[in-house]
Amino acid sequence: MTTPVTAVPAELRRARLGVSLVFFTNGIVLGGFAPRIPDIRAALEISYGTLGIAAAMWPIGALALGLLAAPLMRRFGSARVATVTMVVSGAAMLAAGAAPTVWLFGAALFVVGVTDAWVDVAQNAHGLQVQRLYRRSILNSFHALWSIGAVTGGLLGGAFAGLGVPVTLQFAVTLVVVVVMNAIAHPMLLRHGAPSASEVDHAAGESAVPQHTPLARIPLRTWGLLLALTVIAIGGGWAEDAASTWSASYMQDELATGAAVAAFAFVAMQGSQFIGRLLGDGMVDRWGQRAVARAGGALVALGMGLALAFPSPWGTIAGFAAAGFGVATLIPGAMHAADELPGLREGTGLTILSWLLRLAFLVSPPLVGWIADQSSLRAGLSLVPVFGVLVAVLAGAMAPRKVPEAADS
Repeated sequence: MTTPVTAVPAELRRARLGVSLVFFTNGIVLGGFAPRIPDIRAALEISYGTLGIAAAMWPIGALALGLLAAPLMRRFGSARVATVTMVVSGAAMLAAGAAPTVWLFGAALFVVGVTDAWVDVAQNAHGLQVQRLYRRSILNSFHALWSIGAVTGGLLGGAFAGLGVPVTLQFAVTLVVVVVMNAIAHPMLLRHGAPSASEVDHAAGESAVPQHTPLARIPLRTWGLLLALTVIAIGGGWAEDAASTWSASYMQDELATGAAVAAFAFVAMQGSQFIGRLLGDGMVDRWGQRAVARAGGALVALGMGLALAFPSPWGTIAGFAAAGFGVATLIPGAMHAADELPGLREGTGLTILSWLLRLAFLVSPPLVGWIADQSSLRAGLSLVPVFGVLVAVLAGAMAPRKVPEAADS
């Protein structure tokens, strides 16, 4: 029987709200950046290829220092790492918006990448900890809040771009929101040293999954599953990056829309992703992550494939909307599965997957930018439906896991 909401301890409900606030602010920073990319590119007077290389500094920063997230969390706790680095990430984004040269723009994005990687791992680790204590799926609801933040940022960014509001003013307002909301969130989160999942399972009389096996003794099947889960996560991330980095430029430069309308491709992606994540926990509990991921990959391939095959402004918006719903549960589901792979220390699978996901983000902007310079952005965006097919093929790695029954009140 499902536990009534009133049976959930107040401390746990506060922690869920705190994690949701962190996810929201993480989304609003990225969402506000996406619609202003054409303005930033115009101000810096750079090509698509140069923009792609500069944007790659974001994942380069994440790759260079992202693996420090796990030791930082062990030292300071995921709550402090998530909230403090979220504020620093917002400040670095303001520096990127104010950068007078492409070199300083890239350097600021490097810092954004480092801090965003730490926030990403810490907020998901804390969210998974809360989910395990809830004993039912709630992770997708956290990512839904990220999507709300991204939609909010995207709408504000599109409106500010259409009104000619300076990029720096918009990013300064965003920073204030980030500081205030994370200051509110931090006291709500679980204290450092709260019971881990294995401790909770042991107290309940369940057999806990071994937390650590020497690397040489971890089966190849485990590494293969982690690789497949990473590709699935990359499929979701590639579609998100296509929307955040390139959709506004594609809409303005190749489909001749205005700045305000161009923002709707990104907003449609994030809005439908929010709906998918809002429904995602129920879908996963009912059908299993494998079936949901397979259907999602097919939807990405079909939606974006048709949008690119028959280009039009509103068709493109619909295509990004279909892709957003399709990828809604991919990254949360892959992270959950990676964090529970047997033989890996708690947090290790999640950190490795997150790091490799950032590697894909490193490849994506320069590759799409290079294809755009050689041919068109439409050609560069064609990689999105390709990844949709890969997700559908590899979805078998996301075999359904038994969701622990909630304890009766």
